[in-house]
Amino acid sequence: MRIAVASGKGGTGKTTVAANLAVTLARHGQTVAYVDCDVEAPNGHLFLKPIPVGEVGVSRLVPRVNPGQCLRCGACARFCRFNAIVCLTDRTLVYDELCHSCGGCVRVCPSEALTEVPHPMGVVKTGVAGAVRCVSGTLDVGESTSPPVIRAAKQAAPPASWVILDAPPGTACPMVETVRDCDYVLLVTEPTPFGLHDLRLAAEVMRTLHLNFGVVVNRADPGAPETRAWCEQGRVPILAEIPDSAAIARAYAQGRLIVEALPGLEPLFDQLIARLGAEVHREIREEGGVLA
Repeated sequence: MRIAVASGKGGTGKTTVAANLAVTLARHGQTVAYVDCDVEAPNGHLFLKPIPVGEVGVSRLVPRVNPGQCLRCGACARFCRFNAIVCLTDRTLVYDELCHSCGGCVRVCPSEALTEVPHPMGVVKTGVAGAVRCVSGTLDVGESTSPPVIRAAKQAAPPASWVILDAPPGTACPMVETVRDCDYVLLVTEPTPFGLHDLRLAAEVMRTLHLNFGVVVNRADPGAPETRAWCEQGRVPILAEIPDSAAIARAYAQGRLIVEALPGLEPLFDQLIARLGAEVHREIREEGGVLA
């Protein structure tokens, strides 16, 4: 089971839900891998505190020009849709930061003047936090393309009954790269106008990708029914509501898991797991599939 925890905006509590969900699953005897795909600002390690096991670099291929072979015909520059190559009268320039590593420029060069070389762009770290296997991707400072590091982090996840993917915030390419091959997506939101607006955007992405999803309301406020009304109208299940609590905020600020700092909240995550399992089974039945 690959479960992504995502949101339409930052600060809703994705990591709180993902990390506590992973630990609770492990307490139930499940094998669990937690993958922090928020590679521009990974923070799951602050709560899980994994013991480091390994670290590998992540790179992508970028073109390099052999001036002696280059005809300066401009074929590579015309092919590149990202303006990463500029062909001048006396030289051909490559801008690595704009390159999307498609390899097309190398293939269209008539004189084979272009070759591809590795360009470092981040690292993937692995570790162990009790019974939870942890993977975390980190994008190098100055790099603007995060999906390759996200893919590397996902590929580094060990085999497990449950793989929990902590997605980047928003609805752009990094979030899509994280969720697109998941069995189910938990959208974490907060009962505010901004939270509801961005929940709508995230839900639209899920529908476009044909992904099954449900909602977790963090800092739930009984006096703010708009989110519940929207979910009911759109037949989107609310799988859990985490209360608006100063004790939870205090535990978060101290880098503590709330199921450990506040044992009274363990049943909430137990219920989330039960509802999540029921939703996934229901979706499989409706689609005529078979659960392995």
